[in-house]
Amino acid sequence: MDDVRASSAWVATHSSHVVVDSAGIEKVVDNIGPIPKVEWDFEGIHYFDNGPLTVQYLFVLDALNFCFWPDKELNYDHLASGLKAALQNDQSAFDADRLQKYTGPQLRELLKWPRPLPLEDERVRLLHEVGCELERSFDGKASNLVKSCGKSALKLVALVTRHFPGFRDHTLYKGHQVFLYKRAQIFVADLWGAFKGQAYGQFNDIGSITIMADYIVPAVLRQLGVLRYSSTLASTIEANSEIGPGSEEEVELRACSVHAVEKMRELISMKSGKQVQSSFWNRNWASS
Repeated sequence: MDDVRASSAWVATHSSHVVVDSAGIEKVVDNIGPIPKVEWDFEGIHYFDNGPLTVQYLFVLDALNFCFWPDKELNYDHLASGLKAALQNDQSAFDADRLQKYTGPQLRELLKWPRPLPLEDERVRLLHEVGCELERSFDGKASNLVKSCGKSALKLVALVTRHFPGFRDHTLYKGHQVFLYKRAQIFVADLWGAFKGQAYGQFNDIGSITIMADYIVPAVLRQLGVLRYSSTLASTIEANSEIGPGSEEEVELRACSVHAVEKMRELISMKSGKQVQSSFWNRNWASS
């Protein structure tokens, strides 16, 4: 994850629309209370059987975990619980050969969603990609993908992004390549949380992953005074206007969030003498 940290820091240094406020970081860290432990599935929306089928479920879930906001009624809970129900109804629903054949209407039926999903064609394409590559390289099983990482979070992220192009979350920003790897890291974090750091969730370097740069994190950081936006960007967000993928504004929002949380983590660790994982913040802020 050195590439994620280094490229995010570069964006923060050259940002035109988002500022990481050092004083804001210090204020938050000075006022932070005991860090609570949030259980991975405290909402009860995820499938879990303590075995390989859970790994298959999580990989499919994280392949589809993006773009909810255009549909005001759709959120992550619908995706997680819908896939859970589909698997409980038919344990072969996520077999590699079936993933390669799903259509948009069939995916909607799996999720019990009454209308086309946001970026539905891309979601279907990703299902096909996951099914095809799992079958080709991992005997159809995401659990074999996880076994091949040797209990290394870093290696698992590398394997996922190498074999599955849809997880290659990187872009160009002012002539520099920026790496974020949101969903590949979420997969690692979900495994670690679901299996409580054991079995398929045992990673000797879990502290190496960063926060996952989604749309919730910058909003929370701005509210905390850690991020500041230009007037133009603030107006765009307040007007609920779309910020294009790969645009300067979008890259800055995501990369500056990663960098800000890394600075917060470093400061907390220095003051408390305890190591804090960056990925901890996603689950806590998502549940706030």
